[in-house]
Amino acid sequence: MTNKLHTPAKIPLIKRKLSYTSVWRWHFYAGLFCIPFAIWLASTGAIYLFKPQVENWQERSFDSLEITGERATAQAQVTAALAAVPGTVLNAYILPDNAESAVRILVGKGKELTRVYLNPQTLEILKVQPEDERLMQLVHKLHGNLLLGDRGSMLVELAASWMIVLIITGLYLWWPRNASGLAGIVYPRLKSDSRTFWRDIHSVTGLWVSFFILFLLISGLPWAKSWGGMLKQVRQMNQTTVVKQDWTTGPSSEQALRMATNSPVADEHEFHRGMAHMQSGYEQIDKLVDIVALQNLESPVLISPPNKSNGAWSARSDSQNRMLRVNLKLDASTGEITERKDFSSKALLDKFIGIGISVHEGQLFGWFNQLLGLMTALGILLIAVSSVVMWWSRKPANSLGAPKTPKNQKLPLLLGLVIVALGTLLPLLGLSLIFILVIEFALLCRIAKVKTFLGIS
Repeated sequence: MTNKLHTPAKIPLIKRKLSYTSVWRWHFYAGLFCIPFAIWLASTGAIYLFKPQVENWQERSFDSLEITGERATAQAQVTAALAAVPGTVLNAYILPDNAESAVRILVGKGKELTRVYLNPQTLEILKVQPEDERLMQLVHKLHGNLLLGDRGSMLVELAASWMIVLIITGLYLWWPRNASGLAGIVYPRLKSDSRTFWRDIHSVTGLWVSFFILFLLISGLPWAKSWGGMLKQVRQMNQTTVVKQDWTTGPSSEQALRMATNSPVADEHEFHRGMAHMQSGYEQIDKLVDIVALQNLESPVLISPPNKSNGAWSARSDSQNRMLRVNLKLDASTGEITERKDFSSKALLDKFIGIGISVHEGQLFGWFNQLLGLMTALGILLIAVSSVVMWWSRKPANSLGAPKTPKNQKLPLLLGLVIVALGTLLPLLGLSLIFILVIEFALLCRIAKVKTFLGIS
């Protein structure tokens, strides 16, 4: 009689324990995979937040030249830059920030892009540096593709997808069930025993930064080779013209853009006529520089000749705050601005993604944006370190230390639907889930030592 009376109360409790353990197991393995990437992305991302300050410091000597005489023409400056890197074409002329600044000119050939610094008065070449060797460009590649090209971009995307799962399962595990206060929920119990201390540091920090981490993960997806490429394909459906985005999708996309901008003619049949046009166009660059300078665009401002990606002379603000970017098309013969596009003219989706990218890079609302990004990066590092400490302190000698799978393993319905939805919206996550399930049930479950090590029931 007594047992029958207690049975209804025990069943929900058992189900809750099964659900909690199942989610904990997902969280554990997602964390095991993501922690190295989380530390890497947080570290490189924190550095990249301060790109403007780092580059200003690196190039301080180029912005304090003694200009005592008349400046050379922009055409002469371009000619000197092209002579410094033989075989290249003009990619972009960058307007100097002030009267004492060196002129920066981008010249290119194929996939290569080189930055030439020169004295605007004497035309002395001050420095020649490939764009890919600049410190912040290197940090950008380390962050976005691990210097592994498109494969690295897809690996980072896979890690980001699993980090989204990590955040969602972490919030489920954090959710108060029998709490008697806010200690350990919204603030850590710093004077408790070591195990409680690190658990609170992990869960409470995760609570406060989870939204910001999710934002960074989602806002970074449009750059990724796989997800960003598929988004562009979806946008291209039912479109009669090629969709142009203000961002690239993976290293190969960036290289294709370079190839196009480093190609001044449309095809081989127009080679001679195109080269004649370009020589004539360079003679007009002085007029274009003066006209663009009067527009007061946000620095850096780049003026580019016609190329495969753009059939007219153009000027653009390449500000990291994408809300301030402006694109102009110019008539080389008259200097007239034939087209002007700013942030307000973009499609709604492009506006959302542009704002997300600007926040992601810490450049939308000044120093506070950088501080917010830095605190989020530090939060990620703290979560990662505390998780390793907790795992290592309780890890058995002959086991990975994963929570053992319940015999009647069940995920909560809502969480299961969320994971299915995520696997659909994040294809690399979905494919990896299928791969893991197949490997676990077809192979790992059949090897006794592996089952014991991984905690598989």
